[in-house]
Amino acid sequence: MPVARTRSAALVGVAGHTVEVEADVGRGLVGTHFIGLLDTAISEARDRVRSALLNSRFDWPDARVTVSLFPASLPKKGSSFDLAIAMAVLGAAGLVPPERIAEPFFLGELGLDGRVRPVRGALPAALAAVAAGARTMVVPAANAAEAALVPELAVLPVASLGELVEILREGEARARAPYFDPMELAVPAEEKTLDLADVAGQALGRCALEICAAGGHNLWFLGPPGTGKTMLAERLTTIIPPLDREQALEVTAIHSIAGTLPADRPLLARPPFVAPHHTASAAAVIGGGTGQIRPGAVSLAHASTSLCILTS
Repeated sequence: MPVARTRSAALVGVAGHTVEVEADVGRGLVGTHFIGLLDTAISEARDRVRSALLNSRFDWPDARVTVSLFPASLPKKGSSFDLAIAMAVLGAAGLVPPERIAEPFFLGELGLDGRVRPVRGALPAALAAVAAGARTMVVPAANAAEAALVPELAVLPVASLGELVEILREGEARARAPYFDPMELAVPAEEKTLDLADVAGQALGRCALEICAAGGHNLWFLGPPGTGKTMLAERLTTIIPPLDREQALEVTAIHSIAGTLPADRPLLARPPFVAPHHTASAAAVIGGGTGQIRPGAVSLAHASTSLCILTS
């Protein structure tokens, strides 16, 4: 049986990197072997992918299955490679045409029943796919709107492994999720509840906000509790102009990786407001973590004016 290849994306920090997924179904002692500097979540994919295939009524190859994620030197973390691994194994086993899985990118976690579950970082993965010259990307249905923010990419949303195999076998027309333009995206009603006009008095504070917003300056609030520092700071983003397309994609990608992207908002078109607690650790403010680095409050507030609130 031939070696089948497809592609996915690994997230390092806030950037996506192309990963080539290869599967070889051949002679040798029956078993499944994964190689390529993997973490525990990917090593466990052998059980998730196998159960997903069997419960989708596809046979698991009764042979030695070797799955390689290239480049081997690039750390790979998370369960977003499940769908690409399943496609590579199915291609190597001859259950889907290998030529139809070679060009697209595949992203998604598999449930044991074959469902394709959403993952973090769909937008930076889509940007990495475009940079690698891909024209098509297969993503979970819940991530379709986010991935479709990249206009150069045709997005195929799928809900199950069986649905995807049927599409690949029959060559049906590719579906595409809607493209969202930051300049046309309306601000949800719940985001309009805060308004600088609601602030009574505080003439000096209001003036400071307006100067800060107009010039893109940093702002430092200092005063005793209850004087309105946080109230004013929360309303700063309502008078800052909306983000342009490039800024909106950058901010959305950061929040997608952090897992803070609202389910009903595929694109963040307004400057974000982040208020870390005064007891927040350095990792929570700057970013960090063990294994996979996560954005901190500073990164989540990207493209916004910097604020510092101190209570005397």
